Amino acid sequence: MERHHDEDPSAAGRVDRAEQAAVVEDRHVGDLDLTTWRSRAGHTVAEGWAALGRRYGALPLLVLTLAVGVGIAATATWAASEVYDAVRASDDVAVLDRPVLDWMLTLRSPFADQAVTWWTDIAGTIGMPIVAVCFLIGFTVQRRAWTPLVLLVAASGGSLLMTIAGKDLIGRARPPLSDAVPPYEHSPSFPSGHTLNATVVVGTIVYLLILRQSRTVTRLWTIVVGTLFVLSIGVSRVFLGHHWTTDVLAAWALGLAWLALVITAHRLYLTALHRGADPVVRGRGPARPVRSSR
Repeated sequence: MERHHDEDPSAAGRVDRAEQAAVVEDRHVGDLDLTTWRSRAGHTVAEGWAALGRRYGALPLLVLTLAVGVGIAATATWAASEVYDAVRASDDVAVLDRPVLDWMLTLRSPFADQAVTWWTDIAGTIGMPIVAVCFLIGFTVQRRAWTPLVLLVAASGGSLLMTIAGKDLIGRARPPLSDAVPPYEHSPSFPSGHTLNATVVVGTIVYLLILRQSRTVTRLWTIVVGTLFVLSIGVSRVFLGHHWTTDVLAAWALGLAWLALVITAHRLYLTALHRGADPVVRGRGPARPVRSSR
């Protein structure tokens, strides 16, 4: 007797059922259905992604979408560097950067310098990976699905690539060491890696958290705390004299753009599952019914 997919007792079958259960819980943020696309363009793209998901599997398609997104993010970083070069050529950034740093210098004290240094280290090369791994383990254990792993790894990898690309393309010098609080940093200044990575990683964590939060006030506080953290990290980089203000502004903009791509990729993944795709296609079998998108 032929065994249907839903009766599959294997580990792969259990993963499929976990991912299918996740789409039910992750589809809604309050009254917003993430698998509903209101614009004609969005609806068309969602239909195409759902068809591809039914053919090739929703999870491989998610990975492919994020890989394409990394390329788009890298292109956006290049475009930002070109715009920055044009602005720098006319020396317009000096109108903002130097006055802001001079004002920050007036706010410093031994206690404030130490406290802000400790705080900014949370988003550093050691602190941010620890934060990401802790949440990643929690999400994976709680949901028993691969989606949080894929999203967080892709988000982190993309932001790291954007940081490296931006620094190599621009090679901007940091503020003078005489204006900086030790320990000093010597890599190129544009964009602020701390700010960019915090925006993307914390933004992804906030997104994954609010998908499972039923109370509006809880979601609101999660967004507020995440936003304040990201803003404070950016401000800390200027306060310590490790970056110019425009480095931080560019990092916020690039980080939000990449975060939007990651969330859109996940919405397309949820849409594909909701409209009949399996997480992973392992062979031909009876066609799954296509759920209505309306």
